[in-house]
Amino acid sequence: SFAYFTIKDRLPQILTKVIDTLHRHKNEFFEEHGEKGVEAEKRAISFLSKLRNELQTDKPVTPLEDELPDAALWNQYLDYQRNLSNGNGEPSWFQSPWLYVECYMYRRIHAALAQNPPIDNFDVFKEGKAQNFFESQEAIIALCTYFQELLKNIKDLDEKQLQDELCKLFQVSLWGNKCDLSFSAGEATSQKSSPLQSLENLTPYILVNDVEKLCSVLVNAKKRNTEKSNVRVDIILDNAGFELVSDLVLADFLLSSKLADEVHFHGKSIPWYVSDTTKHDFNWTIKQLQSANHMWMSRCGINWEGNLKKGVWVYHDHMFWTLPHDFSSMPEVAPDLYADLQKSNLLLFKGDLNYRKLTGDKKWEYTVPFHQTLNKFHPAPLCSLRTLKSDTQVGLKPGQGEQIQASEPEWMVSGKYGVVQFDAAL
Repeated sequence: SFAYFTIKDRLPQILTKVIDTLHRHKNEFFEEHGEKGVEAEKRAISFLSKLRNELQTDKPVTPLEDELPDAALWNQYLDYQRNLSNGNGEPSWFQSPWLYVECYMYRRIHAALAQNPPIDNFDVFKEGKAQNFFESQEAIIALCTYFQELLKNIKDLDEKQLQDELCKLFQVSLWGNKCDLSFSAGEATSQKSSPLQSLENLTPYILVNDVEKLCSVLVNAKKRNTEKSNVRVDIILDNAGFELVSDLVLADFLLSSKLADEVHFHGKSIPWYVSDTTKHDFNWTIKQLQSANHMWMSRCGINWEGNLKKGVWVYHDHMFWTLPHDFSSMPEVAPDLYADLQKSNLLLFKGDLNYRKLTGDKKWEYTVPFHQTLNKFHPAPLCSLRTLKSDTQVGLKPGQGEQIQASEPEWMVSGKYGVVQFDAAL
């Protein structure tokens, strides 16, 4: 399975890159923290080398030994996996659900640093995320320019034109999801060309396209909305870099077109899956745009900083997003987060990992309805914007998956196809 190749090849590559990154920063740690910094770097590397060895030799998954706030939940989840195996031995790297051991690896990478002050706040993936941002500069300029031009005439757009523009920006946000560093084992992937020019050519690759349903949810929420209640949209973020910028443009358009009154962003509380957005990445990106030597880029950055100050944009991170649980267990594991999401008019889940957690990461038949695979996870109307990078896909028409499979065996994992898949909450 694709899971096997991921665990066998991609994860050790990622660990090797992490170890290499720490090596390369040795002098910086020494300059900042003296000998203590170098000692911490050595301990972290030894911890990670041991982890890589456990992975490659299919050792049993061990309980977390750190004191971090989520350790108990992780260890309970390991017990749950042990019970699932019905006494068929301990869960190990190659004998466990892919989603679980992949998340577990990133949590162990975090522990390697968190347990080794004074380098405990070092993000081993930060360089790659910054590189993706700078290499996508042309695409970011094109998108910011398009958007700022659009804002000049936004008041003159009729409902049909607004919907067309919204559909475009949803698609830019969808295809922005191609730029994923965990997928390329940390090798550079960036958006080089203008994201808007290729939209029409990419439309045939959207296997489930509920963009119009999405638009109508927002338009109807706006119509029903009385003065008292705000229309709220939540974006559960995926990658930093170009994808994050595409999400911010979409969020700004929702506010500027008055389709939403507030947008809440949900990022990761620790470095995760190589390129996932943390609070630092979120703020850094807005600062980079603000100070950019380009009129429309800096205009975007300044406006977005303003949205945060005014409180119409809110950034959250919750420990739940970096647990191994699928989302159907959120009401039980993170009832506070579930209750917060219930306040939303629309939840947008970005990316492949969120899709896997929405659908329980199972080997579903392609035609099983999306609604069914959510397993009663319905805090609010929700939509997944995802390019396919793992072999889970549901909600297709009969024969659709088989037809693509016949000509493109890698279709589910190449990032070439996408879905905009909507589910109205119960």
